[in-house]
Formats: sequence, structure tokens, C-alpha cells
Amino acid sequence: MNIENTQSQMRKGVLEYCILSIIKRGEAYPGDIIDEMKNAGLQLLEGTLYPLLNRLKNSEILTYRWVESNSGPPRKYFSLTEKGLQFYQLLETTWNELAAGVNAVTNKSEQNKQ
Repeated sequence: MNIENTQSQMRKGVLEYCILSIIKRGEAYPGDIIDEMKNAGLQLLEGTLYPLLNRLKNSEILTYRWVESNSGPPRKYFSLTEKGLQFYQLLETTWNELAAGVNAVTNKSEQNKQ
């Protein structure tokens, strides 16, 4: 069994929710999203983030605006649309239900060992 593959699949399952959680707090620049994820111990590469942001933009979950930069080219700052906020709320409900279920099962397993 390949543990790395299983770990990768688990991470991918929550990646979109984490990214949208960051953007929900306010406009976010992709570099800042990557930094925040890294600081939380969640590795995220540009090659993963940019296609995801584009898919969410094309699905009208996100919108963006260009902001001039003092140190290089203009930057895209992403924010949630109204549709995106509704989508986020559904993800949040799903996450809370899933986390509660996983905790109930794993905590019961630990209690049975004692």
C-alpha cells in the first residue's frame, strides 16, 4: 500500500475548502494563500493553486481584480462571488459533518483500546 498516495488524496479533499476559507476573509493574492497554507503545515504548490483558482473563477465561485504592484507586474486578487459564498457555506456544512463523524469514529476506536 502506498501511504503517500493516500495522504495526497486526503489533502486534496480539503484543499478547496481551505483556500476558499482564506479568500472568504477578504481578497487574497495567490502568493499569500500559498504562504498561509504553508504556515498552517499544508503544502500547496503554485502548479496546484493556479488551476484550482481558474476552475473556481470559471465556475463563478471566484472573481478577481488586478492591482498594480510597486515591485513588479500587476497582481490578481481573488474574492468570493455571491454564488461562491453559498458554495462555501455548503462546503463548511459538509466539512463540519464529516469532521464530527470522523472524530466520533476515531475517538470510539481509541476508547475501545482502553
